[in-house]
Amino acid sequence: MRKVFNTGVFGLAILLYAGTAFGQSGTCSGMSLGQGANLNGFVPFPSSSLWNTDISAAPVDPNSANIINFIGSTVTLHPDFGAGTFHNQTIGIPYQTVAGTQPKVTVTLGTFASESDPGPEPIPSNALIEGYPKPGNGDRHVLVLEKDGCWLYELYHANLKSGQWSADSAAIWDMTINEQRPYTWTSADAAGLPIFVGLARHDEVAAGAINHALRFTVPTTRRAFVLPATHWASTVTDPNAPPMGTRLRLKASFDISSYPADDQVILTALKKYGMILADNGSAIFISGTPDNAWNNTDLNLLKQITASNFDVVALGTVYTDANVPTGPSPTISSFTANPSTVTAGSPVTLSWSVGNSLYNIIDPQVGPVRGTSIVVTPSATTTYTLYTTNQFGRSTAAVTVTVQ
Repeated sequence: MRKVFNTGVFGLAILLYAGTAFGQSGTCSGMSLGQGANLNGFVPFPSSSLWNTDISAAPVDPNSANIINFIGSTVTLHPDFGAGTFHNQTIGIPYQTVAGTQPKVTVTLGTFASESDPGPEPIPSNALIEGYPKPGNGDRHVLVLEKDGCWLYELYHANLKSGQWSADSAAIWDMTINEQRPYTWTSADAAGLPIFVGLARHDEVAAGAINHALRFTVPTTRRAFVLPATHWASTVTDPNAPPMGTRLRLKASFDISSYPADDQVILTALKKYGMILADNGSAIFISGTPDNAWNNTDLNLLKQITASNFDVVALGTVYTDANVPTGPSPTISSFTANPSTVTAGSPVTLSWSVGNSLYNIIDPQVGPVRGTSIVVTPSATTTYTLYTTNQFGRSTAAVTVTVQ
């Protein structure tokens, strides 16, 4: 189920840390290529990311019991992923890894265009849409990891018609930093979160450890969010309803020793990292990838576990209509092209100077960028737009290169 509205208010910063292209083990460039490819130990975002933080000793929220009861204490855990198909659809959210040489294409944006990241994206024509081979009318997520630049591209409600990709929402994530959407902005997920990082994947289970929190859904959320979420998708103000970003943790006392080895990996992660509320949907459905290597019989044993076996980790600041802070959007001191007039195919250096920015995107042709300059070779007169974004909003500047 999907977000119901957006507010357009910007807010306070999440704690941000400088990162590298290295996860907790493995490297971004060390990922294998292809659909459902092995990440070979790479974990997106720095170890300081809230997704990758060990919360096994974090305090329980004072309202934990009430929140669990609101969700339904007898509701059972459900792995929303597995092998094979259900109603002609694969079970889970797929992904693909591409190289930096993958051609970038334009994605036409729809409903949430104003809160989406523009710019060309390296979405292959054969990219897997959630629910393949018959995606239907669900969320239709498309997730693409670009391993050489270490970027993550995510689409919501994606479609490919006559070779042209479209989506109702698009988010680009720099996997080397703790990137955040502007407060109250959505992403390809209702809570404004990255989707891929919260998926249970068979390659990591087979390696013996999931080193991040998992993604989950509940039917009714609160009109509020807590970090790392940045967006709500509800009109419910009941303080016992879980805000987006709520983290549940499997109780340390829960005995996992009788479960199969693969299940124990998942349950250990739920004790160490927990699961983060990311969307409206079925009650405590945890997300993962479709993979024929999953053992559905083993996964079904997880349905013995109920919400009462979890605690709510201390929420911290709960953001509502009353307290979403505001702040300045990034500044753009300059955005220039040198030279600004060329013959077709000649190199042009685009340079920029920005302040208080988290990430930058140049559209068309370029996409997300780091540093302060990049070389382009336009074949026709082109106006390039720089989009620079922080936790409070986005600023833009444009420059035209004339091709004679």
